[in-house]
Amino acid sequence: MNNIWLRRFIKHRDSALLALALLLLLGATLRPSIPFKHNIYTYFLIADISQSMNAPDMTLRGKKVTRMEYMQNMMHEVVASLPCDTKVSVGLYAGNAVAAMYAPIEVCKNFAAIQDTIAHLDWRMAWSGNSRLRESLFVTAKVVRAMPEPAQVVYFTDGEEAPKLHAFNTKNLEEFQGGNDWILVGIGSDEGVAIPKLSEDNQVIGYWSNESFAMQPGIAQISESTLGVRDDNVALGESDRFISKLAAEYMESVAQEIGAKYIKGDSSYTVLKAMKAQKPARRDIAPLPLDWILATLAGLCILGTYASRQPLRQIRHNLNIYRHEIRSRLFVRSEAVAHDNHFQ
Repeated sequence: MNNIWLRRFIKHRDSALLALALLLLLGATLRPSIPFKHNIYTYFLIADISQSMNAPDMTLRGKKVTRMEYMQNMMHEVVASLPCDTKVSVGLYAGNAVAAMYAPIEVCKNFAAIQDTIAHLDWRMAWSGNSRLRESLFVTAKVVRAMPEPAQVVYFTDGEEAPKLHAFNTKNLEEFQGGNDWILVGIGSDEGVAIPKLSEDNQVIGYWSNESFAMQPGIAQISESTLGVRDDNVALGESDRFISKLAAEYMESVAQEIGAKYIKGDSSYTVLKAMKAQKPARRDIAPLPLDWILATLAGLCILGTYASRQPLRQIRHNLNIYRHEIRSRLFVRSEAVAHDNHFQ
């Protein structure tokens, strides 16, 4: 029985292949899919927009730039390198709070919107002039838990705490939950520069003083609502200016306390490598499209109609002709050379 069908197929092979190709193409138009379990990668990219990020101690394409500009460029490159189906949310950090600009969205379909959000990051968007990194971690955990799906946190900051911490205003992180596998990316250098104090029009009107980072006297630094504020006066001279540096050691210690990882943001490649090492936000069942497989098989069937025995025989025949012609030309040439050598 099988031999009968095989002989019929060979006899009407071209028609059978074309019919099969038509069926496969019709199947492809229905866009079939099968359930497939795969990793879902979702990232919450948090940008530090405090005023210390205006410190001009970074280099980008051979030019001195602020930490903010450097961070924006790095975030642009990171988002541009993420594969499709990855989801991204952009958050802002200032004071002791973190706010998400939007829920995680697919990076390819919303590429322009995400990049536009990063391009418009500005210190004037901040709701507080202070920087309370330890305090903000608790708010970050709450924001992530409130998202419609789990997300991995990537924190871009210089780690500056302003006003400075002491025994009474240092938040205990022993009971902190949610920091596992987070990434703290250090933005800044070790050279030390003054932080410019800017007007609403983004004009430099002075520099933050050392007193700006000291705790105001007479404030009980225990309750959440009395974390202290910075003195708003500017430095009177260069000796009064507060010199800001990347708080690498502090960020590394904070990362160890919450089970996160600290990396220095020296390149987008370093950040992407650390992000790839993170566990996926979750595993879920998603449809795996089969239309491209059916379309490929249809194309192979159509090509098969041209691979009949006759063309193969013709190809072999042509090759034999070419081979004999080459041999005959070589023989005539060798005879001519022998004839010329004889008369010489």
